[in-house]
Amino acid sequence: MTQIVLQHYTRPAARRHLWVGLLMAVIALLFALEQGLNWFAAHPAAANGLQASLLAGLATGLGAIPVLFMRRPQERLMAPLLGLAGGMMLAASLFSLLAPAVQIVASSDAPALLGALTAFALMAGAAAMQQLDQRMPHEHVETLGETGRPAQLGLVVAAIAIHNLPEGLAVGVASAAGVDHGMSLGIALQNIPEGWIVASALLVLGTGPVRAALIALATGLVEPVGGLFGVVASTLAGATLPIALAAAAGAMLWVVSHELIPASHQPGRAGAGTAGLVAGFAIMTSLASVF
Repeated sequence: MTQIVLQHYTRPAARRHLWVGLLMAVIALLFALEQGLNWFAAHPAAANGLQASLLAGLATGLGAIPVLFMRRPQERLMAPLLGLAGGMMLAASLFSLLAPAVQIVASSDAPALLGALTAFALMAGAAAMQQLDQRMPHEHVETLGETGRPAQLGLVVAAIAIHNLPEGLAVGVASAAGVDHGMSLGIALQNIPEGWIVASALLVLGTGPVRAALIALATGLVEPVGGLFGVVASTLAGATLPIALAAAAGAMLWVVSHELIPASHQPGRAGAGTAGLVAGFAIMTSLASVF
């Protein structure tokens, strides 16, 4: 493709066509940006959801800052930190996603039908994450060095992206629906130690501290991408809002069950992992009570 562009660019007539094409692309991009801003202006709840997912993602970069000074966290801290993240995500799924969904279903005109669809959406959200996990090559930061072969940086980053996507989706859906109940703050808080873990894992791969922190920040910015899907789904859902909430909850529960709990309950660390999980759940319980 590059060679084709260069060949055409050497001809004066084709050069004008190239500039016209670039100008049309810029105009189309500006038009799409204007329409997007107008849509968010007309849907302030959706704008709040996108902003909440962006702030939650930026917290990952904030948590990566310690690698510039302290480098890798002590091994004994890994289990409780991972458990803490799991407990907070588990509680967020319950308080900010499933509980509001059940309340909406109970007050609907067809609770039996909507309840069945909501339960199906919960399982579909988990199944979608399972398919993404199977089809997208990746390598988890928690298992670095256990396979006996060097890990690839791209595969580790892909694993982090898979983890962050449902977080952004859940924050976007809950915030846009007005049922956040402290979820965005809780996810941001648990992203801080998560950013430290991610950046320190990149150090193991030979990445420099500054680059590791920047990559951790970049992976956190996957959350606004998920948040964008979440706010659009929540805004357009209407009467089917419980389905969107349940699908996001299913995705979150998959991450907790498939990644965080097993990683925090390695042999000899189960007690610390469980303590972290309970502490995380307690923190989200307090946030849900306040908000």
